[in-house]
Amino acid sequence: MKLGVMLVDDSLIMTKKLETMVRELGHDVIRVCATGRQAVAAYPTIRPDLVLMDITMPDMDGIEATKQILAADRKARIVMVTSHGQEAMVVRSLEAGALGYVLKPVVREKLAAMIERAVKQAAARTVAAAEAPRQEI
Repeated sequence: MKLGVMLVDDSLIMTKKLETMVRELGHDVIRVCATGRQAVAAYPTIRPDLVLMDITMPDMDGIEATKQILAADRKARIVMVTSHGQEAMVVRSLEAGALGYVLKPVVREKLAAMIERAVKQAAARTVAAAEAPRQEI
């Protein structure tokens, strides 16, 4: 399945590398944002199939951006891209609703596996929400 991907990272080198990998994996990069604030603003009009989100960025970090995107769209698929040594931030990202993470330097095979896993997790999350008993008011 071909996905439309939004990349969010303040490093131009990293976004170029990710853009190349995403395209080699058969997906389209439909937007590149340099900050979390830009990602939150762009998400509602872009509605990407997947967001690859850096954690550490100026003006709004990836954790806060993830929270805000998921508050607006519970079905958003977000995967964090992070450096070694940020384990506590990765945990916070997952608690915020990210579906997983890949470590920098990103390896194409690991990125491919995480994208596949995120798509499956998001599908399972949607099914579970649909099957959950509804509370009456």
